[in-house]
Amino acid sequence: MIRIVTDSTCDLPAEVIAKYGIRVVPLYINIGDKGYLDGVEITREEFYRNLPTYPVHPTTAASSPEKYRKVYDELAREGATQVLSIHISSALSAVIDTARVAAQETKSVPVTVFDSRQLSLGTGFLVETAAKLAAQGKTMGEIVKALNDQIKRSHVFAALDTLEFLKRSGRMNGMIAAMGTLLQLKPILTMFDGKAGAERVRTRERATQRLLEMLHDVGNVERIAIVHTHSPERVAELRKQAAHLLPDGEILSMDITPIIGAHIGPGAVGFAIVGKSKG
Repeated sequence: MIRIVTDSTCDLPAEVIAKYGIRVVPLYINIGDKGYLDGVEITREEFYRNLPTYPVHPTTAASSPEKYRKVYDELAREGATQVLSIHISSALSAVIDTARVAAQETKSVPVTVFDSRQLSLGTGFLVETAAKLAAQGKTMGEIVKALNDQIKRSHVFAALDTLEFLKRSGRMNGMIAAMGTLLQLKPILTMFDGKAGAERVRTRERATQRLLEMLHDVGNVERIAIVHTHSPERVAELRKQAAHLLPDGEILSMDITPIIGAHIGPGAVGFAIVGKSKG
């Protein structure tokens, strides 16, 4: 029996995590001198509501290898014969390194650590696919092959409302941040196959239009969700403007983890997409 482990950046709904018995290891959000377990000790709503007014900008940190090793050992006791541990892109976080250390130290069960090369629901959709295939009795090799295929079809892109929080978090050159504030530039951040990219447009309207162009360019979709940093109004606006490009049925909308939100700030909105296989 293969069991799936991930981290709290995956943004999967609680019901999906419960349905497949996925184990989620939370990261830490440090606010001032206090550390909070992401999704456990602080809600996303609370975090985004207070983010603009925190006197010291929040920082983030991975859990220790011991935390991962404890989860792997618990799954072994529950009958797991293998563990697949899927995490946020190594280009964005050191979580994968922590999981690899834990995997090497785990003696109770073989652990395969997998770099999603994505973030948010780009990772989450991979985790869900792995859990479904494991439930069907697929082998580790079959699951990893399917995930590598899905990575090539996975896109996450979002329009930020401001450059201010990238500036505060130290994730960008201060001069560019100042210029962006001066000109009211609206950055669009992209993630595909482990590579982060950025575009800058002039207005919120143009940013929304660019998101729609990107959605159109992906073509037919297998999975899609709206991702945002607690921005229900912008979600409603984007859902309305993208209606002609969205598949029928309910479209999942999820708050992005504060681990990412600390850097991109409130008011961001975009899409996590898995394109349909052309095979």
